[in-house]
Amino acid sequence: MIPLVTRTAEEMILLVPHELREAALALGVPRWRTTISVVVRTAISGIATGVILAVARVAGETAPLLFTAFGNRFWSTSLFQPISSLTVRFTLTRSRRLPTGSGQAWAGALVLTAIVLAMELGVRWVTRGSARVAR
Repeated sequence: MIPLVTRTAEEMILLVPHELREAALALGVPRWRTTISVVVRTAISGIATGVILAVARVAGETAPLLFTAFGNRFWSTSLFQPISSLTVRFTLTRSRRLPTGSGQAWAGALVLTAIVLAMELGVRWVTRGSARVAR
């Protein structure tokens, strides 16, 4: 995910017109302040979109999660032991056919939906003022 985000951020920063940078520098703004207040502000919507796409790509790749989790059903705090993933949790709780299993699977789906909604609202909050067209 990190290479995808850094490449997206680099491309978005390169897409910022040089005229904006030159205008800020011509007004006497220091280079570091120009980078923060002009370049990053202009590129933030593209960077946020790249982050969301990277997270969605990672979340959508369930095969690596299944192979790294080894089908473990238990929670582990160690970085060197397998840990359960949501995909494994959904499959195991639905396949048991227990009365609580169905409720747990629906609760997991609700949590996953809430995470996606929170990320979407976060991106809208970050990019709330950058969609305006300059006239």
